[in-house]
Amino acid sequence: MPPTSGRRSRWALACFAVAVFVAAAIGGLGVQGTTDEYASLRQPGWAPPSWLFGPVWTVLYALIAVAGWLAWRQVGFGPALWAWTAQLVLNAIWTPLFFGAGQYGLAFAEIVAMWLAIGLTVALFARVSRVAAALLLPYWAWVTFAAALNLSIWRLNS
Repeated sequence: MPPTSGRRSRWALACFAVAVFVAAAIGGLGVQGTTDEYASLRQPGWAPPSWLFGPVWTVLYALIAVAGWLAWRQVGFGPALWAWTAQLVLNAIWTPLFFGAGQYGLAFAEIVAMWLAIGLTVALFARVSRVAAALLLPYWAWVTFAAALNLSIWRLNS
């Protein structure tokens, strides 16, 4: 049965959604009760308010799931999906490092690794599905912004 068949494809989409939800939930555990902590940090003037992160990440996580599913429909689980998995694991790790542990320097090193993994995923997805690759571009842009914010907060609070 090819990856794109109807019932199997719908189940796969659900699995991609669950994988992304698990990554988001792990990250969410790291930010419970940290709104005041984030507000108390010295931040650059361009730092967004804490309420903005939830809506942005909700949209980005949906795009990440659909992108993974589209790539899977084209080639199944191979190098492109291993890269997708790696960036998702790195995504889940960053939030607890930054918010839960307050390890801003380590979180910055980790977000750079995540940024590179997203870039690799975009490059590999572009070979199999331009739409899947394009769906990851807002995510990559947001992580670029988040990395700059992480670096700035680290430097301001060291």
